Amino acid sequence: MECCSGGNVYGEEFSPAFAESTARSYVRRGLSRVAGRMAGFLETRGVEGTSVLEIGGGVGSLCIDLLRRGADRATCLDLSPNYEESARALAQRYGVEGRLTRQQVDIARTPDAVPPADVVVLKRVVCCYPDCEALLAAAGDHARSRLVMSYPRVNPASRALLWAANGWNALRGREFRGYLHEPSALLGIPERSGLSLVMEHRGPVWSVAGFERPTAA
Repeated sequence: MECCSGGNVYGEEFSPAFAESTARSYVRRGLSRVAGRMAGFLETRGVEGTSVLEIGGGVGSLCIDLLRRGADRATCLDLSPNYEESARALAQRYGVEGRLTRQQVDIARTPDAVPPADVVVLKRVVCCYPDCEALLAAAGDHARSRLVMSYPRVNPASRALLWAANGWNALRGREFRGYLHEPSALLGIPERSGLSLVMEHRGPVWSVAGFERPTAA
């Protein structure tokens, strides 16, 4: 999972080797199916000339893809320091380093440290952040026109997998924990920032939701 949140807990969980692996995967195969659905939603609504803010962007593959599709500039947030080397190399490979900015900022805690953007994206982030209320409230407030996010389905299988993953981390003495948030609660938070749900795809593992600000429609 490519996630953004706090400090060494996330640096320990998402290693430089993991960063290299995700960068190689993008070079070889492009975006994952879930990320591709998110990018496709934004492209159908108009991505040309927009500014993008990705929260918990990892190596920045989704930002890079949106820049390649016509976005003007992008900011990728992630507090794990282990993505930086692979992220720089990936941006240079695709010639977007001048239009892509990276920041180690927890937007849920310090929202004023990040400027708003036309488009906000959160790919596989809410499963890693304990306070999804603060995270999605900040994300919604920063979205001038659109927001798109992915989130895991909540069912017996996903609960069992999460229990096993968290138990394994506990046995290893790691503090990182994953979270399952009820989709109905997640989807209501951006709406409180004035965004309207205009797209929802429920996949077998990951679902995608797209929001739009009515004034930007």
